Amino acid sequence: MTGMRIEAADHTVELDPDQRLTFGRIRECTICLDPTDTGISRIAGTVARDGDTWWLTNSSTTRPLSVVDDLGFRSVLAPGRRIAVESPTKVLVDGTHGQHGLTLLPPTDPVPAGAAPPADVAEATAVGAEVMISEADRLAMVALFAGYLEELPRYDPYPKSYAAAAARLGWPRSTLVKRIEYLRTRLHAAGVPNMTGFSALTNLAEYAISRGLVTREDLTLLRR
Repeated sequence: MTGMRIEAADHTVELDPDQRLTFGRIRECTICLDPTDTGISRIAGTVARDGDTWWLTNSSTTRPLSVVDDLGFRSVLAPGRRIAVESPTKVLVDGTHGQHGLTLLPPTDPVPAGAAPPADVAEATAVGAEVMISEADRLAMVALFAGYLEELPRYDPYPKSYAAAAARLGWPRSTLVKRIEYLRTRLHAAGVPNMTGFSALTNLAEYAISRGLVTREDLTLLRR
């Protein structure tokens, strides 16, 4: 499969390799987000294949796009810039009337039968790997970082407040705070950077999600 699948709120587009998709305010776009919302650029973005790679381009001259990778981390795509789409990617378009979301699902190249993944030449860095993460630690992180893991429109790439996370778990706020602070202390002692200071909670979210300590599947822990 070499095509791209684009999912929007009300419909799905299957894009062939020689096709180009546009999204924005005007009705001529492949996906018209809201023809009445002047906060959205006429053509906000384009998805097209160039060579062997699918690209997302910010086609606006004034408005940035927010891009969310498959781990739930958000970055800004400035006007005129483009990025390769190599894994499931969400695109957030902010308008005056609200936010719109698209999901880009690029083709996957299956591994041939019997083929083994190449071995790494160098040994992988394992900073913090010796720190044991208990089920209570994981539950606390899932409650705090659920916004990163949720699908649109519940996606929110910021840690929850301690009070909100504790309430979702039915814990006292002080219990959650102490558990997270002790976890950060252990990770800091093990050499994990940026576990202290003003942005320590955001850094813990990025560390935990990128290392797979919490995943989207763990959201079910909050729905028991």
